[in-house]
Amino acid sequence: MSIDIKEFKHVNYLWDEERALELGDDQVALFLYRSNILGADLRITNYGGGNTSCKTIEKDPLNGGDVEVMWIKGSGGDIGTLDRSGIAGLYTERLRNLKHVYRGLHDEDRMVGLFNHCIYDLDSRAPSIDTPLHGLLPFKHIDHLHPDALIAVAAAKDSERVTKEIWGDTMGWVPWQRPGFDLGLQLEKCLNDNPGIRGIVLGSHGLFTWGDTSHECYINSLEVIEKASDYIEKKIKGKGSVFGGAKVKSLPSEGRKEKAARLMPLLRGLCSSEKRMIGHFTDADVVMEYINSNDLQRLAPMGTSCPDHFLRTKIQPLVLTLDPKEDVSDPEEVLKKLEPAFEQYRKEYKEYYENCKHDNSPAMRDPNPVIIIYPGVGMFSFSKDKQTTRVASEFYVNAINVMRGAEAISAYTSLPRQEAFDIEYWLLEEAKLQRMPKEKPLSRKIALVTGAGGGIGKAIADKLAEQGANVVLADIAEDRLKEAIGTYKRDVAGYVVCDVTDKKSIQEAFKTACLEFGGVDIIIHSAGLAISKPLEETTSEDWDLLQNVLVKGQFELFKQGVEVMDKQDLGGDIISIASKNGLVSGPNNVAYGTAKAAQQHMVRLLAAELGPKDIRVNTVNPDGVIVGSKIWEGEWAEGRAKAYGIKVEELPAHYAKRNLMNKIIYPGDIANGVFALVGILDKSTGSIINVDGGMANAFVR
Repeated sequence: MSIDIKEFKHVNYLWDEERALELGDDQVALFLYRSNILGADLRITNYGGGNTSCKTIEKDPLNGGDVEVMWIKGSGGDIGTLDRSGIAGLYTERLRNLKHVYRGLHDEDRMVGLFNHCIYDLDSRAPSIDTPLHGLLPFKHIDHLHPDALIAVAAAKDSERVTKEIWGDTMGWVPWQRPGFDLGLQLEKCLNDNPGIRGIVLGSHGLFTWGDTSHECYINSLEVIEKASDYIEKKIKGKGSVFGGAKVKSLPSEGRKEKAARLMPLLRGLCSSEKRMIGHFTDADVVMEYINSNDLQRLAPMGTSCPDHFLRTKIQPLVLTLDPKEDVSDPEEVLKKLEPAFEQYRKEYKEYYENCKHDNSPAMRDPNPVIIIYPGVGMFSFSKDKQTTRVASEFYVNAINVMRGAEAISAYTSLPRQEAFDIEYWLLEEAKLQRMPKEKPLSRKIALVTGAGGGIGKAIADKLAEQGANVVLADIAEDRLKEAIGTYKRDVAGYVVCDVTDKKSIQEAFKTACLEFGGVDIIIHSAGLAISKPLEETTSEDWDLLQNVLVKGQFELFKQGVEVMDKQDLGGDIISIASKNGLVSGPNNVAYGTAKAAQQHMVRLLAAELGPKDIRVNTVNPDGVIVGSKIWEGEWAEGRAKAYGIKVEELPAHYAKRNLMNKIIYPGDIANGVFALVGILDKSTGSIINVDGGMANAFVR
């Protein structure tokens, strides 16, 4: 079957026939391929949303006979990144035979445990709650998706009528019901009552489509989504405007970002009243149209419709009443306006929990908002890590698209609060949360590292990221930054070109940290250079350069960083990467050694001042870091070699032999020292950690 990709304008046709031919007749591989390209289009389904499956004939290991096996995305997986390790393989007939032991809606949780008795592939991922929805349908390939257009149809107040208007008798429809075994029975009944249909719309939920081959299933899904999208597009054009038109005018783009950057740390602090959160900001056109609209105050409190949406965004957002032109430069004044809104949100969330809870409901979760809307400025989201908060933002954008479509069709409807609660606090959902991997020591923290384009700074950023932190790499050399940022996975790091001798450049670095992740918890001053000359050869320019980069740069970096930390009120860590040379007298080192000593004493002074705020300020002193260190690439190496009367190539051996442990010191060793201070020694401040293999003349005491 071939198709002209131009036939689709609302979805992307991504099927590559050559790639499919390479997979041959491997139906599981083709099902995974289909899943991945469906998951690549966020209009079709979100990260972690939806489910896909296929059925194949395999050899039964117990009797050697042929048996039908269903392969399906496992619990907690994502179809966009799905591979064989993320699927479950179940005996189809055994799964269907569970109908004989099903006792009704009160029996749903027990049924999930029985799925394990249907396992064919012993390496299976835990089967998801959607398993019976696929297993009780007879088709070889099935897609369960959450396209914006289909959920808009599903969430319209007259969804069943609209379904028939769009597709006639070719599509079935079932009313809202929580996913589970009974919903699978309802899908089976819908098919039996309507033989020959190409799919089923699930009220307030999503779409089921199918096909005899993976490609036919894929095409069927796209065609159904395309038809709904066309229908909605015509409805929107017929209305002339959506969401009742604009009530608030957006600030210019740069003004929105400037205001968001100032506000982010305050919002982060308020959202982190129970656990520290990571932030995300968007002012995309689709968001601004909704949050600036006349209908925002009516639609936002209704909450989202699709379970996948509100599980990640909470049932409704917090809408700020701040005027977009409001001055947010005074943190104390802004907090006076924000705190009552957060207190009211937490109060209402607690009431929602108390009114809807059951005797066996899990304890109430964090009552703070995930989605925060500031009309005229943009939308903020906060969650446990960058990926989760970015995905929450994407899900709410999908919810906006659903509202737009449903309002254009007739009127948007959301789930009743009790239904929403029963999904959010479902014991099976709680069990899934409990299975999540343990968080790393620096999870939920944000670090800004100067001099991070390479050498010691990059090694520090790597270590902090490895231990769970989000990192912002700052360096004066953009080419280094671009190379460095490519070594991280998505949602881990950002970068900004920063000259620490320029106050405005430092402001841009913190603005980036705030917009990208929500604020800053760890500040590492690793930017530096070294000049080794005797007194008579040291110029005023040499002196000023070292003072500006190492001392004044550190002062301005820490000063601005503390302003951000104060807004968050979450404490923090500040680390100066100084040097053994700040403690030890040596020849040809007057300018560099003096600057390093100033860095070290600045740390002691700030530790005394900032301790009551729970901001810890410490120093790590490297020495002899030659391999991989940027400062050894220039004249510094020649100067040190001259001072010691040796050749440049002899420096690594010289430095390794002179310390007590006879160890070569690497950038990663300095990074370990930093991690010890920010990840383990949380009650240490004003300290100096020497990472030098043991230099007796540099002992602090």
